[in-house]
Amino acid sequence: MKKIIVACGSGVATSQTVASKLSKLLKEKNVQANVEAVDIKSLKHYIKDADGYVSIVKTKEEYDIPVFNGVAFLTGMGQEQELEKIISLIKEG
Repeated sequence: MKKIIVACGSGVATSQTVASKLSKLLKEKNVQANVEAVDIKSLKHYIKDADGYVSIVKTKEEYDIPVFNGVAFLTGMGQEQELEKIISLIKEG
């Protein structure tokens, strides 16, 4: 199963909210993935095993996996487009 991580500054409120919403949206579309919320300080540790990263805070780091706009899941603006990109990644393999 594909693993998607969501990271924010503390790994508590915002990333948990986005991870929960993303999990719900994926479930509604019958798409299975492991969605996990982490804090930005732990990101380097978790990103090694992840297939995708939903970013809420901007970092200067570049990653070898697809990065998605997490703010879209907070505001609703662009949410469908980001969700479709994540679903495409999950269904890739």
